[in-house]
Amino acid sequence: MNRARPVAAALLAVAGLALVTACGTNPYATSGNVQPAALGLQQQQPASTVPAGAGRVQLASSTVEGLGTVLADAEGHTLYRYAKDSAKPPKAVCDGACAETWPPLVSDAPALAAGVDAQLVGEVTRPDGQRQVTVGGWPVYRYAKDTGRGIALGQNVSADWAAITPAGGKAAGQSGAPATEPAKPTTIGTTDVGGLGPVLTDQAGGTLYLFTKDGKDSGESTCDGACAKTWPPVRVDGRITVAESVDTGLIGQIRRPDGTMQVTVGGWPVYTYSKDGAPGEASGHGVGNTWYAVEPSGCKVDPARRPDAQQVAAASSGGY
Repeated sequence: MNRARPVAAALLAVAGLALVTACGTNPYATSGNVQPAALGLQQQQPASTVPAGAGRVQLASSTVEGLGTVLADAEGHTLYRYAKDSAKPPKAVCDGACAETWPPLVSDAPALAAGVDAQLVGEVTRPDGQRQVTVGGWPVYRYAKDTGRGIALGQNVSADWAAITPAGGKAAGQSGAPATEPAKPTTIGTTDVGGLGPVLTDQAGGTLYLFTKDGKDSGESTCDGACAKTWPPVRVDGRITVAESVDTGLIGQIRRPDGTMQVTVGGWPVYTYSKDGAPGEASGHGVGNTWYAVEPSGCKVDPARRPDAQQVAAASSGGY
């Protein structure tokens, strides 16, 4: 299995658009059907004393359960800081494809702030000449997959990215401490399977599969109950760790019928197969003509391919 990295540290040292997959998936495109992480949200309203200003963005403090007080824009979108930027002096290095996933908060006039020390608010000139808002010297960004007010899905994406506090720090939890015990990361790795080539794996080395009945970018899993016992969904309850060879822009999450969150790759919910007996097996590929191993690109492995003979013997002949 390839060495995995956290969707943390260098995770969103975002790969170039050359990584657009063979399936035609833009790794930085977002799907409106992908749901945010299961965070309880409470949005504070901006102070009414802050006047509207033409060409200005407005900042406000917001409370997100599990994170504590964070900074938000006028629409309530959580704002983030990037560890590879610089605060002293302010410098923004997230550009190009990175800025598609993490849109910079730009303004043609000084930002207005509610519940934020105005002396901490500034701006920096980006590589494209736009002026980006800074807080505590840190350039601030939105996250493209945060679909509404108060959502903080970007907090679970990478250690390089963190929700920013009104003072410019990293959001960690209520009173600056983690709100709960840190969850074990969900790991997405890769391995070569005889007869199939490179496929995605979980932290135990189990091959990952997609179910064609789910539908790409449908935002939901149709495998539940007995199906989920045979094909356990890859769940996530914390940070996701991704192999170097996997484009992090392909990774997402959806909410399952039982309320848990499931990893998606290239818009497909992913699963393991209970009948794979050891790491590197892929006996589920082609089962029912609906289940297929997943390539690192997020596409299904060619249905015409078959795993080595010893693995085929373990495969189910039908069912789900």
